[in-house]
This record gives sequence, C-alpha cells and structure tokens, in this order.
Amino acid sequence: MTNKNQTLGEFIIENQKSHQYSSGELSSLINSIRLAAKVVNFQVNKAGLVDIIGDSNTINTQGEEQQKLDFYANDIFINALRNRNIVCGIASEEEEDFISINSLDECNNNKYVVLIDPLDGSSNIDVNVSVGTIFSIYKRVSETGTKVELKDFLQKGNKQVAAGYIIYGTSTMLVYTTGFGVNGFTLNPAIGSFYLSHPEIKFPEKGNIYSINEGNYLQFPKGVKKYIKYCQDETNKVAYTSRYIGSLVSDFHRNMIKGGIYMYPNTSKNINGKLRLLYECNPIAFICEQAGGVAIDGSSRILDVNPKSLHQRIPFYCGSPSMVKKLKSLMINN
Repeated sequence: MTNKNQTLGEFIIENQKSHQYSSGELSSLINSIRLAAKVVNFQVNKAGLVDIIGDSNTINTQGEEQQKLDFYANDIFINALRNRNIVCGIASEEEEDFISINSLDECNNNKYVVLIDPLDGSSNIDVNVSVGTIFSIYKRVSETGTKVELKDFLQKGNKQVAAGYIIYGTSTMLVYTTGFGVNGFTLNPAIGSFYLSHPEIKFPEKGNIYSINEGNYLQFPKGVKKYIKYCQDETNKVAYTSRYIGSLVSDFHRNMIKGGIYMYPNTSKNINGKLRLLYECNPIAFICEQAGGVAIDGSSRILDVNPKSLHQRIPFYCGSPSMVKKLKSLMINN
C-alpha cells in the first residue's frame, strides 16, 4: 500500500532490495543526488536576489552560451557525487569529456557511472520559469577497479539502471525510476525533506496537449507538419491544445501528468536534432516508458539507439501512446 507520508530516504531503503544490483551503492547514489538537488533548489529560489542569473559570457562544448547557474549546478552535482565516493565516473552536458573518479594511484571499486544535465532550461531562469536537472545511471561495463572508459558511458538507454529528474518550479519535485515504475517526491521546504506525493505515475493512454516550438514550423519534417495540422483540425473529436514552456523537464512533466506529446524534431538548421541522447533523451525515455508512455526518434525506440559520442544529438518525441502512434504513422509515410 502506498504511504504518502513516506520520505524519499525511507522509500529508497524500502525498495533497495528489489534492485538486482542491490548493495546500498545505488541507494547512496540517489541520496547524493537528492542532497545536491536541495542545494541547487536553494540557489534557484534566490536567483532574483543574488548575482547568479544571466549569461556567464562563456560557451560550452556544444557551442551554446552558458548561464551562471549552469556552472553552479554542474559543480554542485559533480562534487556531491565525487566527494561521497559512490561512482567511478561522471559525464555532464557541461563538460567536454567524461570525468574519471579513479585517481592515478588508487582505483575505486564503485560500479556505477552517472550522466547528467545539471540545469535543463537554464535560459528561463531570468524570467522565473521552471527549470530542472536530469540524471541517468548505468552499471559500468569495463572491469571494476580500473579507470572508467568511454564505453561505460556510450551504452544504449535500455541498459539504464535508474533515471530521473528534479523540477524546480512552484514546488520542487524529484521524479525517478529504477525500472519498477515511476514515483514523484515533493520537497517540503519547511523541514527539507522530499515526501512521496505522486506514487506510481502513469501516462494517460490518450492526451490532448502537444508541446513543440512552432516558431520553427517551416523547418520541420513533413510528418511533423502533418501531425500539427492534424491536431489543429477543427473536425477532430479531441480538442487539442498547444502548450510549450521551452524546458524539457517542465513540458515532459506536465504531459506525463495530464496526457500529451512532447516533440523536438530535427530541422533544416539542426539536421540531427538538438537534444542530447545521453543527457536528456535516454533518461526521459526511460521514465516515459516506465510510466506507460512511448519515446521514439521518429521511427525507432529511443532506448535502442546505439550512442556514438558523448554529446550526440537526436530527434525526440515522447508521450501518451496513442498520440505518439499517430505521429509515427504520419512520419513513416512521408
């Protein structure tokens, strides 16, 4: 029976034994992410009061201008994972290469690697719009006790052992899965604890929300254009509505709760798409499927895509099954 008074820490301990790699290490890892999220949340909520908003005047490895909070969140999560000695490697969207936690003279025996987007949607901070953190956890494939290798991070999404996101909005929530459904925990700021608020989250089979940046309409593939026109057709039995925040975590979270589809297609300007397979698409796709949704690149399952590089980009569509099925049929036939 679901206990809505249960804290995240209690939930992790109670469900630890259900994981095939149960040793306490994965539980400690998620607890570490929880603690880092609370620190980042504190800073996000002070964004208008201290000098941590705005551009940093630097460019990240993908050629994008970084926000001051990008740096801050990146440091907080990396240090939280490194200092607690619970992972053997970290890859961040803000870093050009992966980080090996093993020192040159002493290799640790930890078996997990973490891939993270420290602050998704950070350009929205200046205007007080919800942002988030996305994380993905894999069991290393290289030999334990040696330095991590690139292959430890370039694993298909179906190899994830856990994934989740934190949304810093009107309330702060941590949503995650270890392959046994999706659960959401809301932060009680008065006492600093996350409480189970959204147990066993499920995508509605059908939805009426479509989320896409329609400003790029002319650059979209034909199938996506046809799907948008389908949603706008007044003869439809369903009254579809467009809702787009511009923060992946926020748009996905709303659609998972209410029913909808999120679309970030490739365009004539970004022929490979813009979202990162490892830091955004794989973890969100894992959560999506665990909640009964569907996630594809237009034709194929996201979690079956074989990664080629740390910062690989890919088209991304996910959401309520019936909506994704309709989109896929229009894309395949064009």
